[in-house]
This record gives sequence, structure tokens and C-alpha cells, in this order.
Amino acid sequence: MLSRAYTKSRKSIKEGEQSKSGSIQDYEDCLVGFDGDLPLISCGSGTNRGVRMTMKEVLRSSVGVMGESRLGLTDKVVLLKGDMFAVKRFRKLRVRRSEFAKRVERLAHFSTLCEYLVPITAYLYAKRIKFVLCDYYPMGSLADLLAGGRRLGHTALNWKQRLKILLDIARAISFIHTECPPNERNMQMNVHGNIKPSNVMINIDFSARLSDHGFTQLAKHIEVSDDQCQPKPPPLLEKFYSEDLSQKSDIFNFGLVIIDVVAGSRFPAGFRKRSLDEIKEGAIGHCFEFAVEGRERRRALQVLDIGLACTNPLPEARPSIQQILLSLGNACHN
Repeated sequence: MLSRAYTKSRKSIKEGEQSKSGSIQDYEDCLVGFDGDLPLISCGSGTNRGVRMTMKEVLRSSVGVMGESRLGLTDKVVLLKGDMFAVKRFRKLRVRRSEFAKRVERLAHFSTLCEYLVPITAYLYAKRIKFVLCDYYPMGSLADLLAGGRRLGHTALNWKQRLKILLDIARAISFIHTECPPNERNMQMNVHGNIKPSNVMINIDFSARLSDHGFTQLAKHIEVSDDQCQPKPPPLLEKFYSEDLSQKSDIFNFGLVIIDVVAGSRFPAGFRKRSLDEIKEGAIGHCFEFAVEGRERRRALQVLDIGLACTNPLPEARPSIQQILLSLGNACHN
């Protein structure tokens, strides 16, 4: 846990040296010999926007790691008064302190303008640790829900819940692609850059919010070996996700999310158009991991078709997010 940062580490990592594992232990000596404390810079957003926090308070309040990626780790933080947050800790930034602050504050501003984005509450840039503080969602991520149900052999989400989640993700992407400026503060604000199930947070009413908007423009992707990661199987289709910074790549990755949510582990390898035709013709058996019949099954096939269109190998052939929203709306009412 982050509280280990208050015990002296066995080996100090010199400033500028890259962490190999990105684990909590890399920060164990970040406060040793530090006389004072650092306040977090508030972004004035989120459900706990009035809460003032310091670095020590946040580090001591960690109750565990929720997730890990090539950008960094995400911790759950529970303050003494009961307020809960998610801390996104970056392995290695691609910008310096002043630019980091400018970019985070702009991302935080736009996160307040869309109800389908996870708000950024505060951030910290210290010598040994850099992170942003976001709202916490007790239901966890879409990846957690899907993996948990598959691991236990039951359906974690029914068809209506899955469709609602996909619509909310599409609305978040639509806001980013159409309402955010193309370039601001040396950033491509109108691109998300890392759309995947682990960055979709779920509310208790099964509405969804998209997190990590623009974070790939704050930090670098760092390769982490399997033995340094948390012991859990990789998400389905993980190897197919694009890391290109463009709207067409956002659409491609959203298509993979659609395929994972609608068909998941039962979808044939390759996930191309030929497979959907075989499903419609009955050549392939049940491809859905949730109970669906009649009209709802036809709707599920329509949504799966949207996912396949999004993953077209030719970027120019992929639909825009406005076309996707229209198609999802039609699938809801057909």
C-alpha cells in the first residue's frame, strides 16, 4: 500500500532513474527526510471538490492497488472522514512540472463539462511521485465486472445494462471528439488516446463514465514484464488495442470494447465481418454470454455489427462517433 512510503526503503532510486516495476515500493523513501508536507493542487471538480488534501494524507490513506497499466498504477484512497478517491500514479511523465500542471488543469476543466467523464479532483507533482486524484466508483471498472463474471462462470451484466454502458461511453467520446478543441496547451484535446474497458468506470445504477482522457499525453507507456504485474489474466482483445493518438484510433478501440461487451469470450477469433454473417446464418452457435432472444437478439447483433464497423482495418472506413451514436440509438428502438 502507499502507506509503505513512510518506511525507509532498502534501496533508494536516484532521481531520473526509471522504475522497472512501478510498484508501491518504488516510493518507499519519497518522504524520508522531508520536513514538511505538500498540498495537493485542487482542480475544483468531482464529488468531493471541497476537500483539501496533502501528499502525506493521501499516501497514508491508500488501502490497495485497484489496477495497473503501462502508464502507471491506480490506488484506492479512503480518508479519515470517509471520502474515497482513485489515485492515478504515473510511472514516467513525458512533460515537465509546469506543462504537467497546465495539461491536468485543462483536462480537469473539460471533465466538469461532461457527465460521462470521470472528474479530476486534484493533482500532485513531487520529486519522487506524480499523480492525479479522481472520483472513486465502488462498482469498479467495466473490465472488473466482465472479468469477474467470466471467472465465476455467470453473467455479470444483462443486455440492457451493457447497452446503457455502451451508450454512455459513446456519449463521452462524442463530447471529446466534437466539443473539445483540437489543440490546446500543446495537447490534442479532442482525442482520448486510451479507450478500453479498464478505463470505463461503472456507477451503482450501471451508468458509465470514461476515465483517463488525455493521460497518454501526460505520461509515457512503460513496458512491464508479466512477473511484475498483478497476478490476473489479461483482458480479452487486449493485444489488439491501438495506441495511436487519433480519433480514428479512438473509434477502433471503442469497437473492441463493443465486441468485448456484447460477445466477449464467445466471439470467434478474428472478429471480422465474415464471423457476423455466420452468426446471423446460424453457422456459429450462441455468441452472447448473456441471455437474449427475439427482438433483443436482433438488437445485440446490430450493436455487434457497429463494433465490427469500428474495427475496420481502413481508418477512413470507420464511422464517426456521431454515426455510431445514431446507429446505437436505432438499435435501441428497432
